[in-house]
Amino acid sequence: MSKVSYYTEEGLQRLKDELQDLKTKGRADMAKQIAEARDKGDLSENAEYDAAKDAQGLMEMRISELEKLVGDARIKKQEDVDLSKVSVLSTVKIKNVKNGMVVKYTLVSENEADLKSGKISYESPIGKGVLNKKIGEIAEVKAPAGTMEFEILDITLE
Repeated sequence: MSKVSYYTEEGLQRLKDELQDLKTKGRADMAKQIAEARDKGDLSENAEYDAAKDAQGLMEMRISELEKLVGDARIKKQEDVDLSKVSVLSTVKIKNVKNGMVVKYTLVSENEADLKSGKISYESPIGKGVLNKKIGEIAEVKAPAGTMEFEILDITLE
């Protein structure tokens, strides 16, 4: 079962660029490393060869993962965002009901999430909790520290 993920155009392009780089430059570099290690003698006692083969396996696993992500990706454009409720790509201002702290987050895909720039995954506990809520509603977020309540103050595009 494939799981559709929503991306901005820039976020999807970053994934495609990484995939292309690994398939071309990455594979070529890896083949060169394996060849160099193979030239160093007996393969049964060649730790460098084993390490290169392991690295190749990890790289191929990442390529496979990226191909699946790109294949299941859908671009969500800002003009498609419904601002009557919290959705993917919307920016939501929320207030912690318990301590009054106000924060603003933009909901994005897991691969685009960057807490420092205020982007959280719509699959994170807070993202799941506020998704589809309207201004004035209270979102209950189940976190490891317990259930937290957030009031939806504003929904915008940023």
